[in-house]
Amino acid sequence: MLTPMKKNPRTHFRFTCLFVVACAALLASCDVAQKANNQNEVTFKNPLPVAFGDPFILRASDGKYYMYGTTEKEKGFRACVSDDLAHWQDIGRVYQGARADSWNLKNFWAPEVYEHNGKYYMFFSADWKVNPNNEGENFRIGVAVADSPRGPFKDLMNRPIFDPSYPIIDADVYFADDGRVYLYYSRCCYKNPVKSEVADWAKKQGWFDEVEESWVYGVEMKPDFSGVIGEPVLLLRPPVKMDDPQAGWESRSVTSREVNRRWTEGSNIFKKNGVYYIMYSANFFGGKNYAVGYATSDNPLGPFKKAANNPVLQKNTDKGGDVTGTGHNMVFTSKAGALYTVYHGRTAGSDKRVVFIDRVRILPGGKLVVDGPTTTEQAVE
Repeated sequence: MLTPMKKNPRTHFRFTCLFVVACAALLASCDVAQKANNQNEVTFKNPLPVAFGDPFILRASDGKYYMYGTTEKEKGFRACVSDDLAHWQDIGRVYQGARADSWNLKNFWAPEVYEHNGKYYMFFSADWKVNPNNEGENFRIGVAVADSPRGPFKDLMNRPIFDPSYPIIDADVYFADDGRVYLYYSRCCYKNPVKSEVADWAKKQGWFDEVEESWVYGVEMKPDFSGVIGEPVLLLRPPVKMDDPQAGWESRSVTSREVNRRWTEGSNIFKKNGVYYIMYSANFFGGKNYAVGYATSDNPLGPFKKAANNPVLQKNTDKGGDVTGTGHNMVFTSKAGALYTVYHGRTAGSDKRVVFIDRVRILPGGKLVVDGPTTTEQAVE
């Protein structure tokens, strides 16, 4: 029978000491590594130092982020580039409009750029030169193309994509899995007075004789972007009834006596977990009540159902913040796979539109929430 070896107290003590020292060294190295990771963590703080309205971010195949937007009195569009969403460099004008050979004249708004088949396509709104009836608002949507996300973008055609016979703005494009391409846009409020309980109420107050509205439409587009297929489908509009759950937040421009218009504009569509989400902005784009909601569908052309938790992005001044006029957003995915939204807003004491980026989360059950507007430092995910 084997006799168990007796423990040597000195040997056991030395082993214990070595083990403790080794653990301490391991913990110290982990702490150093954690500090190094924290030091390398990229952070940003809203608002970003970018004075864009209607911002759009493209994550291009070169690994960089490109931001495009509306700038005041610019006959075309500028762009910024970033490696990390935190540090942005202005790369100058990437599209020059109002040229002798251009279809457009003025009011260049809301550019969106998509990488498709090795090219870059910019969809945007502008005043059409063809205006035989001298309309006060003559906006249409055009497309320009470039070999690089830095431009220069050149008009694909010397005309808008199509003419629906009323002014339209805020192009958004969706490339479906089956190869189809869809164009979304907003019909302007111009000459579109709509009867509703909100309009009747405003008239009884003696505020407005009528209330004009803008509506979001969707239509299939030809694969070469030269026109549309079929007739546009009405997807979103302001509520008709005052007891509609959406009527309160979507009518604030009227109920605050700000202006006799109700907007549904700035749409952006994306697909997540088999569901089509379309986000949209309501109220006066130049006012404090500009806000964002969303609707969902199982089809890119609807019907869409507005979400019960709307609005998902709005001013925070009633909560002690200083951000107002949050709207015209779009959703993109970061390099790490996180869902973000970029949008414009205003801070207290300034009418200048500036850019914000905040996280978007899709909760169990499909509910969409936006972690914003924020003005505190946050890490890039």
